[in-house]
Formats: sequence, C-alpha cells, structure tokens
Amino acid sequence: MRIALGSVQFGLDYGVSNPHGRTRLEEVAAILEFARGHGIDTLDTAAAYGEAEAVLAKLEVQRLGFRVISKTLRLSHGLSAVMARAEQSVAQLGAPLEGLLVHSAADLALPEGPALWDALRGMKAAGLVRKIGISAYASDPILELANGFRPDLMQVPVGLVDQRLQQNGVLAALSAMGVEIHARSLFHQGLIFANPAALPPKLATSRAAIEALQARIAASGYEPLALALAFARSVPAIGMAVLGVTRADELRAIVEAANLPLPQIDFSQFAQNDALILDPTRW
Repeated sequence: MRIALGSVQFGLDYGVSNPHGRTRLEEVAAILEFARGHGIDTLDTAAAYGEAEAVLAKLEVQRLGFRVISKTLRLSHGLSAVMARAEQSVAQLGAPLEGLLVHSAADLALPEGPALWDALRGMKAAGLVRKIGISAYASDPILELANGFRPDLMQVPVGLVDQRLQQNGVLAALSAMGVEIHARSLFHQGLIFANPAALPPKLATSRAAIEALQARIAASGYEPLALALAFARSVPAIGMAVLGVTRADELRAIVEAANLPLPQIDFSQFAQNDALILDPTRW
C-alpha cells in the first residue's frame, strides 16, 4: 500500500479533530518537501476543496514531480460548467493529470451522467488525464458502477472504523476487475483521535460507542495512528491510502507508523455498525 497526500486541508477547514484550521502556505510547502523526501509522489485534490488546487498550482507541484488526481464539480452546476472546471483543473495543475474522478458517484445516475463519463473518456483520449474514475460512498452501488463504467480507479471510504467494503467483498471484487483502489477516511475524519467531550453535537447520541471504540483501541496496546494504518496495509486490495495532514510533523508520524511491523490482531473488533458514526456527512 502506497500513500497519497490529501489536500482538502490546504483549501478548507476540515476534520473533527483538526484544531489548526486551513493549513498555511508555508506549512503546505514543508509538507510537500517532506513527502518528496519519503517517496510520496501522489496528491489528491478536487475542484470543491476551496483553494486547494490553486495552492498546489502556486507551489508548482507538477514541476516538483508530484502526480495529481483531481475531481469534478457536482453535475448540479450543469455539464458544461463541470467540464469547463475540469479543463481549468488540468490547465492550472499541469497536463496530464494522473487522474480525474467523478466526485459524486450519484451524478452518473442522472440523465447527463453518461455524457459526463463520455466527456472524461474524451479527456483521457486527448492525453489530458492518464486515468479516469469515480469517488464513491459505501452506500453507492459500487460494483454496478464499476461494471457499467469500467473506471481505471475508484476512491472509496475504508478504515478501522468503517470496514464494510472489506467485509462484504466489494474491495476484493473491484481488485479482481482490475480497478485501482484508493482508500480514503482511514482515520474517519480524525474520529479515532478526537476527544469524545469535544465531538460535534450531532454525534452526541453516539458518544458512548465512540468512547468504547477508543477504549478498545487503547486496550490493544497500539497507538490509533499505527492501528489504522496497519488495518489498511492488511487489506491487499488497497493500492493507495489517501491521507490528509495539516502539518509536516503529522506526515512524519504517518510515515514512521506505516513502516512498523504489522500487528497480529483481529481488526474486525474495531469495526463500527452505528449508522451515524459511519456517515460523516450527517455530522
């Protein structure tokens, strides 16, 4: 499993355990410098991540050797606007992009969904992007999407907290189809690190379950960071883990933890089934 560096924190305040807010440009530069020195060469961004694409462009990440994967706007903006913004991403970040994903899988079920996909295929044929794909939620018809559109890659939520796609065989099926799998939400927006007393108010009814999860992690004898990375490393189908940081020392801790020996542990004990916990969009 390789690491891709997420960039949402570079353009927006993001994450329930992020006290730092949007990352300053100087710190982004330090994060990228550390990443380059430790073999991390893929960046994940999106048109919807505030100023993230502009920040990466300002730092000339393509010239520095980074491969960039971006995502489309929602189709609610209209197909022509979505494609104009996708072309802006390519022009701003430098062609060819490593990948361009449909940011909302639900868009592909809309009347203009097939036309959107055909437009992305056209960008790939023109050499503007190397791979096209779909960003999906666990509740989306992932295998149906993969069979219908044959994406080069799919980005899906997988982690210590949300193990549904590993347990129900979806990841293995995607891998068997030759789809490159990028796992996001390994830390579940920082939930495994968060102080239960400082959780968003909408998670109040799930506080006991979260405290129990954190107690189980503590009892394992492993740090939450190391445990979350170890889980991802234990799933052969995951090709890349998309991880966001706000400071270079956070990335340093990730790299160190990712190189620890895999623990001999039953990861399924940490999987959650609380619908509210599993759906950060409801927080």
